Amino acid sequence: MAAGAHTVAVIGAGKIGELVLSGLLRAGWPAGKLLATARRPGRSEELADRYGVRMVDNLTAVAEADVLAVAVKPQDAATLLAEIGPKVPADKLVISLCAGLPTAFFARRLGEGTPVVRVMTNTPALVDEAMTAISAGQHATDEHLALAEEMFTPLGATIRVPEAQQDAVTALSGSGPAYFYYLVEAMTDAGILLGLPRQVAHDLIVQTAIGSAVMLRDSGEHPVKLREAVTSPAGTTISAVRELENHGVRAALLAALAAARDRARELAAQAD
Repeated sequence: MAAGAHTVAVIGAGKIGELVLSGLLRAGWPAGKLLATARRPGRSEELADRYGVRMVDNLTAVAEADVLAVAVKPQDAATLLAEIGPKVPADKLVISLCAGLPTAFFARRLGEGTPVVRVMTNTPALVDEAMTAISAGQHATDEHLALAEEMFTPLGATIRVPEAQQDAVTALSGSGPAYFYYLVEAMTDAGILLGLPRQVAHDLIVQTAIGSAVMLRDSGEHPVKLREAVTSPAGTTISAVRELENHGVRAALLAALAAARDRARELAAQAD
């Protein structure tokens, strides 16, 4: 299907909504087939100027679009659906980008049979390297999932997962870029402590991260095997790994991701 065969409305064009808009445009979606809504007039003007898309109100978006990509904050979703829910025909696809909210949350507020697809993407969509997980709600078909993939594949990689796994996806890849930035920040500080200029430390770490990620993706090797290839007996790397283990870095990561998953569940409970 050609890009832009459907009119897409991004409802709530904040950071994630803007990622979707910009990605669709880069993929060849005509600006005339894209609509967006924003709460602040200044934000609407900014997006219209930047992308050439038509900014409309929520009900106009519902009336004119074939696909509604809902990208509001989870705590704002109930208010939005109270406004638009009765106006959404059952033949329109609703794509939820609201972290933590299950498709059942939307189903209770939309007309019977309305298809909902739950999507979790991440900020590397800005450089077309996103990881996007897609799950079908009760009434979503393979055709609806394929349309969601058509929208998000240009932003990077996509994967279909059962909806029960989406909170774990949110913790792992949705929030995941922040963990890597945190690690790069810490390693940069370590480089400075060891006597390197900040920019040199930064450049060394960023390229090492890129190279390591490409090797993980392209080699097909288990990360343990790749790590062991760098780890010589009684060498520098194993000394560093010992300190990471002594400081409980692995356990801290496990706890951190569990906390992110639990917070996703809390957001859903609060929104309801």
